[in-house]
Amino acid sequence: MTRPHWASLVEDSWNSALGGVLDRRGWAHLMVPLTGYGGRDFVRVLARVVHAPAPDADEPAATARAEQQAYRRGWRNFLTAEVPHQRVTVTLGEDEHEVATDRSGQLDVRLPNPGWAPGWHEVRMRTPKSAPARARILVVDESQPFGLVSDIDDTVLRTYLPRPMVAAYNTFVLPEHARRPVPGMAVLYQEVLRAHPGAPTFYVSTGAWNTASTLERFLATHGYPRGPMLLTDWGPTNTGWFRSGQEHKRASLRGLAADFPGIRWLLVGDDGQHDPELYGEFAREHPGNVRAIAIRELGAGEQVLSHGTPVARAAQHRDSSPPEVPEVRGEDGAALARLLAPLLDLR
Repeated sequence: MTRPHWASLVEDSWNSALGGVLDRRGWAHLMVPLTGYGGRDFVRVLARVVHAPAPDADEPAATARAEQQAYRRGWRNFLTAEVPHQRVTVTLGEDEHEVATDRSGQLDVRLPNPGWAPGWHEVRMRTPKSAPARARILVVDESQPFGLVSDIDDTVLRTYLPRPMVAAYNTFVLPEHARRPVPGMAVLYQEVLRAHPGAPTFYVSTGAWNTASTLERFLATHGYPRGPMLLTDWGPTNTGWFRSGQEHKRASLRGLAADFPGIRWLLVGDDGQHDPELYGEFAREHPGNVRAIAIRELGAGEQVLSHGTPVARAAQHRDSSPPEVPEVRGEDGAALARLLAPLLDLR
């Protein structure tokens, strides 16, 4: 659409008015760094810029508040005032780049790789009104033949999406420390990466960027491998009230295939939403980029909470991948590991 949806115009007006009020009250900016990635020729830098009170000079008090983050309700992640179209200085090694956030305060830019070798690196970023921040960047070895792509909701983290009321409770009300992992999935991922050293891990989800820091802490706490997360903007877009989650995942998978054409991916998801359909579609389009598909099967109770019936929503898409791409299904990480072992040389 050439003309923005009216919902996005309302949101833009609200952000502009709120930003003016907070600026007059002396609020500063907060850079929220997000894990990015890159290849031989590019680096994708991800971050958010939000309004925040001036830094607290009482360092012990600030530390104590940070330690309480795991006990705060999820709704606090969504009470943010984004800074749209804000100039940001990004430093890669010795190279400085002037870039800007989008209308939602999101920074998502591709910049030239300054010569970084495969592995983890740090990018520095700041705005004229923020303290400097550092984000991690994973530069992927383009000779690496294998990689892991994982969904998050109901694949590694129990959320019971997309059932609205249950999802709202888990997202907005449940304290961060009370979230529960899916049994065996972290162990499965560790086994996969032991069998394929140096393989990158990406988390592709319809979750909002507001929850990125919470999700990163959850993944680290429960033993999941580090990796960039590809999430979505929460709120109105130029085409409607909300972004299409299916289209986001579809575009993310295609983007990874374009960025790393030599990698064959293990795609891991669940049958509570549309992962089997989307993964099968991607495998038919790019059979040379998919090593295997692993689908976690939700139990009958989880299926009811997820979408109202005890039958998997994606049952009609069983075995939707092409014959040359194996697909396995199991109730948890241990079941999937047994089925994937002969396919991925797991021990």
